[in-house]
Amino acid sequence: MAASPGPAGVGGAGAVYGSGPLGFALDSGLEIKTRSVEQTLLPLVSQITTLINHKDNTKKSDKTLQAIQRVGQAVNLAVGRFVKVGEAIANENWDLKEEINIACIEAKQAGETIAALTDITNLNHLESDGQITIFTDKTGVIKAARLLLSSVTKVLLLADRVVIKQIITSRNKVLATMERLEKVNSFQEFVQIFSQFGNEMVEFAHLSGDRQNDLKDEKKKAKMAAARAVLEKCTMMLLTASKTCLRHPNCESAHKNKEGVFDRMKVALDKVIEIVTDCKPNGETDISSVSIFTGIKEFKMNIEALRENLYFQSKENLSVTLEVILERTEDFTDSAYTSHEHRERILELSTQARMELQQLISVWIQAQSKKTKSIAEELELSILKISHSLNELKKELHSTATQLAADLLKYHADHVVLKALKLTGVEGNLEALAEYACKLSEQKEQLVETCRLLRHISGTEPMEITCIHAEETFQVTGQQIISAAETLTLHPSSKIAKENLDVFCEAWESQISDMSTLLREISDVFEGRRGEKYGYLSLPKPMKNNANLKSLKPDKPDSEEQAKIAKLGLKLGLLTSDADCEIEKWEDQENEIVQYGRNMSSMAYSLYLFTRGEGPLKTSQDLIHQLEVFAAEGLKLTSSVQAFSKQLKDDDKLMLLLEINKLIPLCHQLQTVTKTSLQNKVFLKVDKCITKTRSMMALLVQLLSLCYKLLKKLQMENNGWISVTNKDSMDGKI
Repeated sequence: MAASPGPAGVGGAGAVYGSGPLGFALDSGLEIKTRSVEQTLLPLVSQITTLINHKDNTKKSDKTLQAIQRVGQAVNLAVGRFVKVGEAIANENWDLKEEINIACIEAKQAGETIAALTDITNLNHLESDGQITIFTDKTGVIKAARLLLSSVTKVLLLADRVVIKQIITSRNKVLATMERLEKVNSFQEFVQIFSQFGNEMVEFAHLSGDRQNDLKDEKKKAKMAAARAVLEKCTMMLLTASKTCLRHPNCESAHKNKEGVFDRMKVALDKVIEIVTDCKPNGETDISSVSIFTGIKEFKMNIEALRENLYFQSKENLSVTLEVILERTEDFTDSAYTSHEHRERILELSTQARMELQQLISVWIQAQSKKTKSIAEELELSILKISHSLNELKKELHSTATQLAADLLKYHADHVVLKALKLTGVEGNLEALAEYACKLSEQKEQLVETCRLLRHISGTEPMEITCIHAEETFQVTGQQIISAAETLTLHPSSKIAKENLDVFCEAWESQISDMSTLLREISDVFEGRRGEKYGYLSLPKPMKNNANLKSLKPDKPDSEEQAKIAKLGLKLGLLTSDADCEIEKWEDQENEIVQYGRNMSSMAYSLYLFTRGEGPLKTSQDLIHQLEVFAAEGLKLTSSVQAFSKQLKDDDKLMLLLEINKLIPLCHQLQTVTKTSLQNKVFLKVDKCITKTRSMMALLVQLLSLCYKLLKKLQMENNGWISVTNKDSMDGKI
């Protein structure tokens, strides 16, 4: 099952929960087993339903009756498998055993009844024309089919209760161990308890991951993905923050840092339980009520409904709805980061929308009393005008938010403040710490406000949730980085304090990368490209000849293969963001190096989506075709870089050629792997290919950065030479 957009780098059908010793893949559990049997069973029951809907005098040939018998037998076999799973669940859950067993007995009886009533040997009522009248007991078949559906539903509902109970029990175990971790005083005791905590987190992640994959509601799925992402990142933070506290027990900033991690994990654990039990805490606000785009969509639906019904709603309600929408645009107009031009345009479009609503209301009142063609046309024109104004407002808000986000991501791509904080900590410079902590706080506020604006224009509820997740992550992580940096500054020789700061800085950088991906997804939705993310135009179409049909079927990895590929995919996704950041630095976006780099990043992003069960690549064969083009594009890039190197001085040229010589063999190796036949080992081939792609992307990031620096250096040298030449010419004239 494909995952929702969700937070970038978060969740997904093949997502890996955590990294290092706690990394693993989501596996099939209780829900998967019952659901797979259900999916086998229900289509067959549907066939039975179709058969019993025939007229009573319907006559069938012997061939048709044999087909009917096969359907009946297939249903009975599927029921048998289903009952075995149900009985296994019952044996493990004594509180529900009786209810599940009763439902299983009913299902078994229904399956046997259907098999008996569709058995040819029981239909001996031959007619004069040699044909048999189907179903002498049509009522019995109907009753059996209904009993089957009812009993299957009961088992699935009871199994669902078991899953929820398992998740709650697992969460309670994790919380209990966390309480012990909070109070631990010795390092040896901490190691023992943390090992237990790791195992419990693995169990909880399995259960919550299965549940996430099974959720039908995309909004709930995105919330679950966000909560699980917090747990994933906080697990490593908890380890280093706790170790720092144990090493420096009297350090207030270390304790503050650790407490922040524990608090966030507890909130995330509670959020998972809220989702699986479908219980909202008191006072929780529905995010759909705070999104401008959602408000505009609903408002437009209301005014368009006037075409069918002039009394659909009151004028007052329509006016209030518009005012609520326009009031929310103040988040944009009041922001210190919104440009003067954008602010003026938003205010202008807001005023225009108010005026056009008044005009619409005036025509609406006339239309209620006069049923003429001219009034109807005037009403239609008024509806179109206000719809157009609101569309223009949407465009302006989208442009404002995305431009601000893109500029901010570009400005902070080098993570200068984080690097300065690390250096300040190692030097023990408290004065510099205060300066850079203030700068990080400013950056945090900018990012938080930008996420709030993106939330308004995200376009879908799952992405609104992703924006909220990003906003909360920047808010919390920013403060935690400062406390971690303070601890290191107070203890500059502490290796664990340095490691702790590194972990929090990595979480910040990861969220910046996720925000870059989110920004692309928001633009995709706005421009109607959703579902076709960054598919490379040269991707060959699936072959039509029969020899390739087998290879084009979707492949199903086992859990171990899934884990490995998902881990590689996450790292590949981060590398594409790094490459995009390097590409954005170039002033000349038409440069060949930039174009080939962009193409490679785009294709690598498609590969990353493939590891999550998303995107344009649906099969292993699609993936192989994409990789062939990716390798060819890599070789084109090396040719362009070689051409550029001819303009450089010997030392710079040598440095660049050394990097190129690392990439060329990787391109050839990838081409070889894609053409190598590995019978019955498709995922071994995929694993090798993605590993090679990852190495190539890492080199691409280095190459783009180096080429950019050397180009800038070349330009400065040329400008300097021109300046000197011009000065000499002037001197000659004098």
